[in-house]
Parts: sequence; C-alpha cells; structure tokens
Amino acid sequence: MLSRNRVFDLLWNNRNNYYFRMTSLYLVSALLLVAAPSLVLGAKDYSQALGLSNKFYEAQRSGPINDKIVPWRGNSGMSDCTVGGWYDAGDHLKFGLPMADSAHTLLWSLYRFKDGYTRANQLNQMYHMIKTPLNYFKAAWDPALRRLTAQVGDGTADHAFWGRPEDMKMSRPCMYVDSSHVGSDIAGETAASLALGYLTFKQKESGYATQLLNKAKSLYAFAKTRSGVFTGSSQYYPSGNWKDEMCLGAVWLYRATGTQSYLNDAKSYVNLNKPWAQGWEDKMLACQLLMFEETKDAKYKNAVINFFNDWATSPGAGKVDQTPCGLVWRSQWGANRYAANAAFIALVAAEDGINAASYRKFAVEQINYILGDNKKNAKQCFSYEIGYGNHYPQQPHHRGSSCPSHGTCNQNANGPNPHVLLGALVGGPKVDDSYTDVRSDYIHNEVTTDYNSGFQGALAGIVHLQQRGALPRTSNKCPCPT
Repeated sequence: MLSRNRVFDLLWNNRNNYYFRMTSLYLVSALLLVAAPSLVLGAKDYSQALGLSNKFYEAQRSGPINDKIVPWRGNSGMSDCTVGGWYDAGDHLKFGLPMADSAHTLLWSLYRFKDGYTRANQLNQMYHMIKTPLNYFKAAWDPALRRLTAQVGDGTADHAFWGRPEDMKMSRPCMYVDSSHVGSDIAGETAASLALGYLTFKQKESGYATQLLNKAKSLYAFAKTRSGVFTGSSQYYPSGNWKDEMCLGAVWLYRATGTQSYLNDAKSYVNLNKPWAQGWEDKMLACQLLMFEETKDAKYKNAVINFFNDWATSPGAGKVDQTPCGLVWRSQWGANRYAANAAFIALVAAEDGINAASYRKFAVEQINYILGDNKKNAKQCFSYEIGYGNHYPQQPHHRGSSCPSHGTCNQNANGPNPHVLLGALVGGPKVDDSYTDVRSDYIHNEVTTDYNSGFQGALAGIVHLQQRGALPRTSNKCPCPT
C-alpha cells in the first residue's frame, strides 16, 4: 500500500495530468479518512473526553497528594485506618465495593484497549491514576490479620459536613471483612482488581506486579472461606449477591496464573440469568462475557446476546426504556452510568466477535448522547461530562469542588462551583431527556467513581476503533453539529 507521503509526491509530479489528478484526489481522500477516522460523521473528540475522565479520578484522591494535577486538592484523610484510595462520590466516604468495581472496570479497559489510551496520549496518566486504588487495596488487605478494610467513614457524620475533604475533623471509623464479618462480594472484586493490576504492571514494574498478585491470591483464598455479602454498609451499597464478584476474582486469577482450579471456581459461580444491568451491584454480565472468552462455550455467548437484546435494539415489550433522544435509561439514579457500562461491555463483546457491527454502533451512540447528541432545541447540545464541549454541568453535587479553597463553604450558594470538576460524569437526565443543573439534586447531578468507570472504558474502546479506522457510522436521534 502507498504511504501518504508517496501519494502526495505522485500527485505533485503528475499535476498536469487530469486523469491522474482526479484518481489521486479520490485516493488521498480515502487515505485521509483512514488516517483520521474521527472524520466519521457525528464523531466526538473521544480522546479529549478520555483525558478529562482520567483527571476526575485524580480529584477523588484521599490521602497524600504530592502533585498539582488538580491544583485545588491537597492531603486529606491522613489518619484513616487505611490511607489513600478514592472518595466515593461527592462526599468523603470510602466504600470497598464501588471502589473495587470502578478500579476493576478501568483496569479491564486498559487491559483490553491499551492502544486507545496510547492514541489518546493518556497511557502514562492512566498508569499513574490507577495506582491510587491498587495501592489502597494492597494496604487494605492484611493477610496476617485476615482482615480487609470494607469502609472508611460514618455516613451520618460525613453527610452532616459540607466542606472540603482537607478540612474534615469528624471521626472516621472503619468497617472490616474479617473472621467475624463475611464479605466475599467486596473481597472477590478487590482480588479481581489486584489480579488485573498484576497483568497491567507485570511488564512495566515486575516487582510491584508480583506484590499485587500475591495479595490477590491470599485475599481470594480468604474470601472463599468467608462467603456471603457484606452487610455493614447496607444503607449505602447493599449487594444482592457475591458470586458475580467471586467469579471475576477467579477468572482474572486464572488468566494471571494459568491455575485450572481458578477457572473451575469461576464455572461454579457464573450463572446464565439475565442481569438487570451492569453496575457496582451486579457484574454477572461481565462474568458471562469473560467466561465466553476463556471457554468459547456458546451458552455464555448466548447469555450476553440475551442481555443486549433488551439494551441494544429498538425499544419495545420487555426492552430497556429509551429517552426520546436515544439514551438507554435504566434508572433515575445514575442513568448515564448504566448506559455507559452497557456501552463498554458491548465494545468488549464486539472485540470477541459477538454482533460486532451492531454492538459498536450502539455503544458509540450512547457515548455520543452523553457527550452532546441530545439536542432538543436550538440553544445547545449538552455534555454530561464536565469540561467537555461548551455546555456542561456547572453545579455538580460535590463538596470539594463546591467549596472555595479558603473561606466559608455554602452548599446552597448560587452560581457555578468555585472549582471545575473536570471529567466528572453526572448522574444524567430523566427519562424524558430533561435535566436541571442544580447542586441540590443529588439524584441527577451527583458524581461517583463508578459513574465514570464504564464511561471511560467505553471511550478507550472507541479510540481503539479510531486507531483501527473502524469507527462505525452512527444515527443518533438528536445529533449535535460537530
């Protein structure tokens, strides 16, 4: 195949030949489309959106901060029983289950779509960012004491304080999974994240990777002896099952070690039921897809297809609701989260050869909606990712960004938050596409680490498609001019 430079040379040398000029014009156009797949009609700047999302996670850091990635953040939670990790949402609590879910999804996206991070110039930033939860998980699991930190902070005390995390003075008690408290849901997915961390860093930092793997193996072994869901935090993140998380832990440990017993365990945990959604509480869809990758058994593939028959097809009886502009809408709590999670899994499934064309089109259309293809009037196209585009949320329900660096913090102050929470994905619209940008609306305007994880994973998958010149044509119902 001719290089672009060679084509241009030929075009110049034959510039007086009309036939050659016209033929070359078509050839140059084709090459430019391959070289710049973002020229596909309706495409967004997915690389920019990916970089912004990475920055959001840096804003959620607890513990020591020794850089200026987010200049308005500083050290906080330095006396916690387990220092570090991410604050869960707009508050200052640290929860084991959603943190492990977020980290697992992000690590999976890096494992599967590393070239997407590379093309977006975000690979080094991703390596830096993802160490925050990995280091926390390392510290949270003490194999000698057989104890895993499950939660840091008291919900009632935390939610009574509207201020910067740097200014916290309330007591921050801990909850544990240990010999007296079961919690294989939290332990299983934490082990999955640690095992994936090993796969991520084994070529880059082998010593660090080995530490992660050793922690993953001992934590998983402990979780097998303490099966059951963690109940200490039922007010906030009650899990209905633990086998999906243990399945993830087993699959990734099998992939990391090649030990057959892990795969045998995963087969005992997986089921073929149709999940309600892919989210922090239910990861059976992810388990089904990973089991198809490992076994090539059609029953797992069919389970994945069965799920997407309700999500990636036209609305109808038994199908997931869609907003008028086309967002698959599962719940008012984190509507964007569920759509983005489904988009990420769809892109991974497409890589596995499952209905690739239709799943990729569905996924890109969902992300396009979130980034602005939701135009219902002539005024604006609204991005639900803060900092992307010209119109995005100004008042996310987030304590740290809503407080000035010095002085009094007023939750009900008028106007935009003093600090722009770059990259954060807010909960999203109501089922009729309506949305009000107001700080007090924590249902639609809060941010969380798990809201962004599938969204970022899908962005990496889409940039991966751009890298290959395989970005699908989309037909969003309410497109925004690009």
